[in-house]
Order: sequence, then structure tokens, then C-alpha cells
Amino acid sequence: MTTQTYKKILFLCTGNYYRSRFSEHLFNTLALEKELDWWADSRGLAIERGRDNVGAISPHALQGLRERGLTVPDDERFPRQAIDADFATADKIIALDEHEHRPLVEKRFPQWVDTVEYWVVHDLDQTFPPLALMQIEQHIIQLIGNW
Repeated sequence: MTTQTYKKILFLCTGNYYRSRFSEHLFNTLALEKELDWWADSRGLAIERGRDNVGAISPHALQGLRERGLTVPDDERFPRQAIDADFATADKIIALDEHEHRPLVEKRFPQWVDTVEYWVVHDLDQTFPPLALMQIEQHIIQLIGNW
């Protein structure tokens, strides 16, 4: 019997509540469908900034996943703060908004700043959720299409 080994992609956003969680769930579903040897995880770069977040995952992320026919387990984990080990164990790292996240990576994880790929998907204060989630979906479809 052989054991499947997976490469890890790490999605980063500020609070690990909305964009990165949506990315993680969508990526894992699509990667499974395509039988890729990749799986995703997600973390926040500054989860203390999400003190007003309620529950384990954003209602916007849940709605976006539902609209795509996906569900989240009832025991969905709560947001997690990124630590050095998360970066060290990832084969690919994507921060979802370069303007917002590059400064956080530079300050908190400077040794990783040049290994992170930066997308431009803004948070709720700049972009409506349906647009942001559509942008993430397009990025993920393009990413998977390159493998």
C-alpha cells in the first residue's frame, strides 16, 4: 500500500476569516476533482485585527462556497495565526492582497517576503464580497490550470 504525499499551498489574509478560508475550501475541492497532489491550508497574518469577527468563518465566505455547491463542516476550525512553521512547511504561499499583506509579511515574517506570491483581492472595505470571491475563484482556476 502506498501513501499519497501532497504538496501544500498556504493562503494568507489578515484575519484567516474570509478570503483565505474561502480560498482554502475552494482550492481543496477543485484540486480533489482534478486529482492533483496538492492540498491547501490557510492562516492569518494579524488575526488580532479580526476581533469583531463572529464564528469560525465569515458569512461571506460561507455564502460564496454555498453558491458554488460547497459546504463547510459543522465543526469548522476557528482562524489561526500564521507562524514560521506554516511558511516552512508550504510548497507555495499566496497572500491575497499585496498592498495589505506585503507590509505584514515584511514586518512579521521578513525572511519569507520574497517567497510569497501576492495577488490583489481586496477586503470588504474596498470590494464587495461577490466580486472578491469571483476574483479568488479565477486566480485559483488559473493556478490549477497551470499544473
